[in-house]
Amino acid sequence: MRENKLDLLISGGTLITMSAGMEIIENGYVGIRNDSIVEVGPNQEADRKHRQAKETIDATGCLVMPGLVNTHTHLPMVCFRGLADDLPLIEWLTNHIWPAETRFVNKQMVYDGAMLAMAEMIISGTTTFCDGYFFEDSIAEAARVAGMRAVVGQGFADFIMKDPSAVEKTMAAASRFLERWLSRAPLITPAYFCHSPYTCSPATLVRVKEAAREAGILYLIHLLENRDEKDIIMKRYGRKPVPHLMDLSVLDEKTVAVHCNWLAPEDMQVFADRGVKVSHNPESSMKLASGVAPVPAMLRQGIAVGIGTDGCASNNDLDMFREMDTTAKIHKVTSLDPTVMDAETVCKMATIGGAQVLGMDHLIGSIEKGKKADIILLDMNQPHLTPLYNCYSQIVYATRGADVKTTIINGKVIMKDRRLLTIDADIAMKNVNKIAVDIIHQKLCQS
Repeated sequence: MRENKLDLLISGGTLITMSAGMEIIENGYVGIRNDSIVEVGPNQEADRKHRQAKETIDATGCLVMPGLVNTHTHLPMVCFRGLADDLPLIEWLTNHIWPAETRFVNKQMVYDGAMLAMAEMIISGTTTFCDGYFFEDSIAEAARVAGMRAVVGQGFADFIMKDPSAVEKTMAAASRFLERWLSRAPLITPAYFCHSPYTCSPATLVRVKEAAREAGILYLIHLLENRDEKDIIMKRYGRKPVPHLMDLSVLDEKTVAVHCNWLAPEDMQVFADRGVKVSHNPESSMKLASGVAPVPAMLRQGIAVGIGTDGCASNNDLDMFREMDTTAKIHKVTSLDPTVMDAETVCKMATIGGAQVLGMDHLIGSIEKGKKADIILLDMNQPHLTPLYNCYSQIVYATRGADVKTTIINGKVIMKDRRLLTIDADIAMKNVNKIAVDIIHQKLCQS
């Protein structure tokens, strides 16, 4: 009996399993041992089989569901939240964000920003994120300390790697980053991130992809976020963006294309044939007026699509529940069809679908025996969540990140009763506010 004792028992509540059969279990239980789910079922079965657990969480009045998977972030950009709003993408990047990054981005800023961003994600139900930025070693270390599951993509962009020596230094640093994190921490998965086809030369795109392919890791890239990108790439290389990348042989099942707002039908066929995955970031694209990705058409083509928040400089938050609500509604209004992107589909995109995009659906994304225990509890005893008729609709259209009561990652309770257990939020906010003071001072000096 002692050998079968659970480390953690979640008892009661309604289980939203997100399994292949989309099973919903009223008054269910989840038994966790070490980092994995070992039992799932109706609560009376728990009473019979597992009366003993080191810790029991009473989930009465809660929805119990898989942790959310944020498939695209730039965590340190919380430091630029609200710095430059209501601007077109290219002006926003070239006149505000890139200059700020050149001046303020360093290892400590990246660590401090990432820590605050992870506090925000944990308290709003995200248990796994995929980040693309620079000094990713600092983000990986912050994720290790916070206890989050993370894909951390070391960034490449030619406007930063301005000469051959810088390219070599960046590649060498990326190689060391890869070696360090491939085996150092079980929750950290390294990746490579090329910013975009218009900021990375063909040589950079190919070289980074070859290194990623050799290591067997994900290759992340912004693609067709803005309509102008088509003309830019056509003018430079004589081909549209997707054929350009196809000719460079960088599109395959380990490529995650972010945004894809201007993906054409023939591009979608390429993605479907080659297994390219997509991260949909609707709120950022809406705010920058960049466009709306043809997600319903992608899903019909069998393309794996997950949801991402993008960075806080263009969103301006990391709340995946808000992102789900927007994902559902934006496609209804643009298609004038209220039946597209139903709530169940959107829930899949934020959980098991996001896991599939990151190549982790065998580990996370659903509450099933044998999977890692990444689970959140939603407190449904609230006016804006009453009454409850349809769980998926309530999650997508009514729930907020602030409704997350408990967050469990890899079998470890990371937040309980809205209290963070691995991050001191006050210190994280204080550190980022210090960075903001420097940014404000610099802007005043320039004015």
